[in-house]
Amino acid sequence: MRYSEKNNAVSITVIVLSLIFFGVLYICISTTSIFQYCFPFQNCQQWPSSDMNIMDAPKDDLEIALEEASMENRTVIIAILNKAYVEGDAPGKTMLDMFLEAFWVGENTIPLLDHLLLVAVDQTAYDRCKFRRLHCYKLVTNETDFSKEELFMSEKFLKMMWARVHFLGDVLRRGYSFLFTDTDVMWLRNPFNRLSSDESVDFQCSSDHFNGDPWSYNNHVNTGFYFVRPNQKTIALFDSWYARRENSTGMNEQHMLEKMKNEDVFKQLGLKMMFMDTVYFSGYCVDSWDFNAVTTVHANCCRGTRAKVSDMTVTLDDWKKYKSSTNRTMTFKWSNHTACIESWLTWQV
Repeated sequence: MRYSEKNNAVSITVIVLSLIFFGVLYICISTTSIFQYCFPFQNCQQWPSSDMNIMDAPKDDLEIALEEASMENRTVIIAILNKAYVEGDAPGKTMLDMFLEAFWVGENTIPLLDHLLLVAVDQTAYDRCKFRRLHCYKLVTNETDFSKEELFMSEKFLKMMWARVHFLGDVLRRGYSFLFTDTDVMWLRNPFNRLSSDESVDFQCSSDHFNGDPWSYNNHVNTGFYFVRPNQKTIALFDSWYARRENSTGMNEQHMLEKMKNEDVFKQLGLKMMFMDTVYFSGYCVDSWDFNAVTTVHANCCRGTRAKVSDMTVTLDDWKKYKSSTNRTMTFKWSNHTACIESWLTWQV
C-alpha cells in the first residue's frame, strides 16, 4: 500500500472512531443511568434520577405560594391565621385588622405586604385572606380543629404551636429564609433594616426582656417574632425541636426551644444565634423608650384576642399621634396596656 493510501485509511479510521465516540457520548449524556456507567470517574450520585424527576415535577401549592411572596433573596414573611383571628366583635376590630393596619400606618412598611404569606389553619381564615387579596396558603393538618381561640397551654393550643414548628421546618427545607411574626406584632418600621445582615447568623430571635448583650444565652427566646436562614444547621434544629414534642408535657414549643438553648443544642449544632434589642423590637412586657427607633411592638404579656385588640388599638393611636407630630424631638410615651393587664385577672375570649 502506498503512503498516500495508507494515510487516507488512517484518516477514515479516525473519522469513524470519532463518530462512534461522540455518538456514545451523546447517549451517555442523554441517559442518566448510562451516564453513570460511561463516566465512573464522575460523582454521578450527586444528580440521581430521582432528583431529576423532582425538578421536573409540578410545584405544589406551598411552593407556588412561597415563590409568589418571596423577595429576590428567597425571604418571606410568615404569619399564622385561624378563624378567631379574622372574626371579631365589631368590624375593624379583629386581630388581622390590627395586624394589617400597622403596616398601613407604619413608616415604609406597606411594600412589605407583597412579601407576607398568611398561613390559614382553617377555611374561614383562608377565605378572609383571599378576600383581602393577600398571599395565602391553607395549611392542611389532621391534628385537630384549630379554628377557635384556645386557652393558653390548652391541648389544642399546644398542638397548633407544634404544627407551626413542623410547617416552618418545611419552609427551611425548601430553601427559604423567613421572618416569622405573630399577628399581635405591629410592624411600625421595616425590621429587616434592624436585623443583622451577617449571613453567618443563622437564627435571630426576639426576647421579652433583653439584657443588653445580643449574643447572651441568658436572654429568653420569644417565638412570636424571629428570623431564620435555611441551612443544614437550622433544618437540624427544627427537626430536633419538632421531634421533642412527644416529651414536652407541661411545655409549649417556646418553652422547649428555651430548654434546648439552655442544653447547648444550638452550640452543638454549630448554630449562631442572636437576640433582638427591645429598643427596636419591643412589646408590652417592656416598652421601647424611643419612638424614633422602635420598629415592632408585640402585644405580649397579654391573654386573649379581645384584650390584645383593645390595647393594639390604643398603641396604634399613640403611633399615629407621633407620626403627625411636627416635633419628633419631644418625648413620647406609650399609653398603659390596661386591657392586657386586666386580662390576667379575668380570661377574656
